Amino acid sequence: WRGDGTLVDEPEAGYWWLSQDYVGPDGVPRTREGLVAALALEPYENRVVLPHERTHRGPKEGRLRLLREVQAQLEPLFFLYEGEPPASRPDREPDLEVEGARLWRLPPDGIAQAFAGRQLLIADGHHRYETALAYHEEAGTPESAYVLAVLVSLEDPGLMIFPTHRVFAKEPRQELPAEDQPGLDEALQALGRVPENRAAAVVYRDGRAGLTVDGEGELDVALVDRLGHEGISYTPDPQEAVHAVDSGEAEVAVLMR
Repeated sequence: WRGDGTLVDEPEAGYWWLSQDYVGPDGVPRTREGLVAALALEPYENRVVLPHERTHRGPKEGRLRLLREVQAQLEPLFFLYEGEPPASRPDREPDLEVEGARLWRLPPDGIAQAFAGRQLLIADGHHRYETALAYHEEAGTPESAYVLAVLVSLEDPGLMIFPTHRVFAKEPRQELPAEDQPGLDEALQALGRVPENRAAAVVYRDGRAGLTVDGEGELDVALVDRLGHEGISYTPDPQEAVHAVDSGEAEVAVLMR
């Protein structure tokens, strides 16, 4: 790739503007805008980069072997931040375009300074971020201190966060108290009426759906984490989660908002 010009070293540091077309699990096409940048790694305890998911050892071990082998960031991590972006899409043809994504080279004017003091939330890439931290501890090079990042403002109209549903192969040892609903559709409608400041989810087993609701100030994912992670799998498709239970492949599905 270096030999044929697919990969080139740029003469000076800079940023890229990304415009990305995608279709979510709801079937609606959207366009999301963001900045592509090298992001300095920060341990979670510094409260600069904030996580919201628990990670698993297996995926991190695989990604660490990959990083050791290629010594490169092969894909960007996805971060969210509050406030308006410090740049915008240039009014010209993109410099690169592939598979619904368009990229424009940006001058570095003021972009780094605009992020000073801002916190970033990992939207996608918890395993890769923690792997990058571990790799930097052992490699200790200036280059290993950074990850490739896409930074998207929470105010971007194309930003949409979809749920990731949980499927348990066996009944979890812990149990979430759930109020039985007349059916799955009614349970999902009831879930949609629960105030956002209260943790809630739908628990589906044996063809029955129940609504579980807890106190204020807790994230839905924290509520569901009480079930543990033994025999767990994930899917963005609620029908797939329900089908796994109905077909006998799994015993419990937890549907998220």
